[in-house]
Amino acid sequence: MKPILTILSVLLCFPLFGQDDMLSLLGEEKTSDFATAAFKTNRVINGHSIENTAKGVMDFKINHRFGTVNGGVYELFGIDQAYVRFGFDYGITDRLMVGVGRNSYEKVYDGFVKYRILRQQTGKRNIPLSISYMGNIDYKTVEWNNPVFSGDPWLRTYYTQQFLIARKFSSWTSVQIMPTWVHRNLTATKAEKNDIFLIGIAARQKISNRIAINAEYTYAFPNQLALDIVPTLSLGVDIETGGHVFQLMLTNSNGTDHRSFLTEANQKWRDGGIRFGFNVSRVFTIVKPKPML
Repeated sequence: MKPILTILSVLLCFPLFGQDDMLSLLGEEKTSDFATAAFKTNRVINGHSIENTAKGVMDFKINHRFGTVNGGVYELFGIDQAYVRFGFDYGITDRLMVGVGRNSYEKVYDGFVKYRILRQQTGKRNIPLSISYMGNIDYKTVEWNNPVFSGDPWLRTYYTQQFLIARKFSSWTSVQIMPTWVHRNLTATKAEKNDIFLIGIAARQKISNRIAINAEYTYAFPNQLALDIVPTLSLGVDIETGGHVFQLMLTNSNGTDHRSFLTEANQKWRDGGIRFGFNVSRVFTIVKPKPML
């Protein structure tokens, strides 16, 4: 009788144990399964994606934007004009990355820091979203005709802060939302606001293992910018070729610095105010990870 009572007692106690406890008793600790590669690079098109450059890796970027296609044959549909940005992004840790760059459009220097707060995962912890913070500074060095402003570096400085909130719904589809704040020390007119609040949305749809389609849209809330400023809409294609990621895109943004594509787009798609462009990304391992013992 005693053996039967002992077995019954053990069986009755089983519901008191959670699944994690049972796996622990069996020596099978539950692990986390992290979502990876929601986007192919740390940029969607113009703006940042949820992705970070890996620890010890340098990402060299070249961003090229031509003129608007409504320039017609005389401007070869924008090919005669070009703006170029080159930059270096570096992963300090797997959560923290920094970067600097220089844009030929209005001769802007920029720098940023991006920190991964949460990472989408299942298993030991169920977190449905990835969240990162990105802070950026743009400094415009183009010569100004107004002598009142030309000598004041503070008036040439612009700040951007974003939260990147993303979810990878499947191995093929990812969506990201970007609440954004831009502070401009100097505005074009007195009617414009120094502090601009925007909301952005981006998406990626894989077509194959090496090709994906991206879309990016940013909307500024009303009564902050000049009347001729329009939302930025960009469409692109990612092509992965070994250590390179080649991005082709169409966009109505003027430049690739945050101040420009977030608050200064004044060309409409329906009027032919579209620029063809491309991004090239090449990664180099600067610090090799230590081997696992």
